[in-house]
Amino acid sequence: MGADIKSKLRLALGSMKDHASIGKAMIYNHDGKAFSDIDIVVLRATGHDNGPIEDKYMHEILFLVSNSPGSIPFLAERISRRLCKTRDHLVALKTLSLIHRLLRGGNRCFERELRNAHVSGHLQMSATANCFRNSLFSFLRTYAAYLEERVGWAITQAGKLEPVMFNGPEFGCYEEKSVDMVFRKLPKCQAFMDRVLDCSSIDIVPPADNLAQAAMANTLKESFQVYIMYCEGIEILINMFFDLTTPARTLACNILKRASRQSKELADLYETCKRVMENKNLEYPSVQIITMDHVSALEQCSSIMSTSSSTGKQSDKEGDEDDTSSSSNQFSFSLETKISKVWVVFDEDYGELQVPVDIV
Repeated sequence: MGADIKSKLRLALGSMKDHASIGKAMIYNHDGKAFSDIDIVVLRATGHDNGPIEDKYMHEILFLVSNSPGSIPFLAERISRRLCKTRDHLVALKTLSLIHRLLRGGNRCFERELRNAHVSGHLQMSATANCFRNSLFSFLRTYAAYLEERVGWAITQAGKLEPVMFNGPEFGCYEEKSVDMVFRKLPKCQAFMDRVLDCSSIDIVPPADNLAQAAMANTLKESFQVYIMYCEGIEILINMFFDLTTPARTLACNILKRASRQSKELADLYETCKRVMENKNLEYPSVQIITMDHVSALEQCSSIMSTSSSTGKQSDKEGDEDDTSSSSNQFSFSLETKISKVWVVFDEDYGELQVPVDIV
């Protein structure tokens, strides 16, 4: 009974705060009506109630920013301000979920502008680090860290989640599966998976919290897509392993060691989530365990290849030295110029040769 009264009181006070904040946004309309409307819809979408974010708020935000040039940095600032000022864990979780939904539900141009806002500092997601000291604190912190990594990924036209890299004013998606792309994409996949493993630990997500469960479900869905790409990259890396240079093979072994740890942890996480997650419609992938025995075998082969290569080079070098030595021995005798004591006398008509006469 006491907990129920406390919850109702919290909702009532939260509702009063929301009305006050919306009233201020209506009064202090310095940036124009469109900007004021953006501020208001952000406040309504992240209210103190424990319900999910309604789709109508998402559509309204996307409509407002699409008709107001330069409004995305303002939107990012209002979201960051909401996250920084609140001391209510539900508001903080709904604000982070709003960021996640904007990354998932906007068009490619909007997503790119939102990433630019994050790079420029307008969008900040780490404000939850010291705000709360309750049961959801750990999840809020790790969920914010996940979104920090997630902002570096984009949904392609094919509906796939791909890593992006910042190159000047544009973000370009990885496309080709060359050696360079594998070595750049796999570390991104591994960083993503580490954030998923931190964020989705079942011990820090209360099963009864619908908002946290929904956030975790979205995180898991995205991890499924990334894991498929992850497996493809690992397969390519193993297939090209013996064609790599020695430094590249060392880097590949480090990637595979990390993959060995992650594959075991990811398999355990997915099995646990299958049992306790309320959303039973999630299509979990089959995790392929990479054992350290496999990685050690590759390391031994790499070591043998490196030794053989260095021995071969040394043998070639010694062979070249032997060839040079033999060649020099063949021409080591001294060349002497001898003056012959025999001369030839021709007759005046340049006819036949006369018998040579030795000069004493």
